Amino acid sequence: MNTVTPEPVDAAGPYVDVHAHFSMPSTADERTRAWQAMLAQGIYFREPHEWSPEQALSYMDSSGTAVQLLSNIPTSLPALRASNDYGASLVAEHPSRFGLLAALPTDDPSAAVAEARRARDVLGADGFAVTTNYRGVHLGDDSLAPLWQQLDEWGSAVFVHPDARRPPTLDHPAPLYEVAFDTARTVFDMVFRRTFARHPGITFVIAHCGGAFPALTGRLRLLGDESWVPQGITAHDVDAQVSTLYVDTAATAFAPSLLPAVAAVGADHIVYGSDWGAPCTTPATAEANRASLADCGALSPAQAAGVRDRALDLFPDVARRSGRPAGRPNL
Repeated sequence: MNTVTPEPVDAAGPYVDVHAHFSMPSTADERTRAWQAMLAQGIYFREPHEWSPEQALSYMDSSGTAVQLLSNIPTSLPALRASNDYGASLVAEHPSRFGLLAALPTDDPSAAVAEARRARDVLGADGFAVTTNYRGVHLGDDSLAPLWQQLDEWGSAVFVHPDARRPPTLDHPAPLYEVAFDTARTVFDMVFRRTFARHPGITFVIAHCGGAFPALTGRLRLLGDESWVPQGITAHDVDAQVSTLYVDTAATAFAPSLLPAVAAVGADHIVYGSDWGAPCTTPATAEANRASLADCGALSPAQAAGVRDRALDLFPDVARRSGRPAGRPNL
């Protein structure tokens, strides 16, 4: 592998952001149509969303963010492959500032394995991004066993993100809280199916402090092995699997979210995430979230400092490109 000289970053500091979105280049008409589709689902953004690498880098410099791990998961295979190609080109242009979490089409196991191989071998992806429920298929579905087996053999890092485009159950925007319940549903299904136990070589990073699953883990421990629960699972099994997971701080770096996460996965399994690039994230909310990590009191100063750049431990190639040391190789 060629040695990469890190780009000069005057303002970049200790934050390594595992949860940052990107979008494909688009026309004004395309952005307007996407905006109108969100309005139809009750997501009332004031204007069409536009992402650019220049805006991302500007935010990174102003917030002291050294690196962003970029992800984008379109809902069709051609769009997904094109997005992965574009993401790889962004990393090639800014190798010390961006990493790529290549999207996988988990509604089609064969296509997902093929895209994972292409992303790893051709695009040089740093890890993978999957949706909790992609086109009706949850990540715990038995059909995905070949994908998990392949990623397990590689020792891959996999970022798990909910589908914010799903219609809301009530008359509130889905990105507000439905995403947290969707995350919990998928994580607990994978616990019951022992997906995490069967694939210890995969490092799973769950978005948004794990959504609702950390707060509900105690309930699962208490009731998971009752006679009326199919596929019963003991408290020990719950702990053994949940303790292997990582969670990020995107839009959740506040005590009510961090404290359940600490109880469920441990402070040393929390990584920094900003949710930059998502239509629901503004510079003001991103900054409030970042500042709260140290100020909310849920973590000690040492624990909060560890969160800021722990993602380098999970993505050693990113650490190498950025010129920052990683604590350990990827699992």
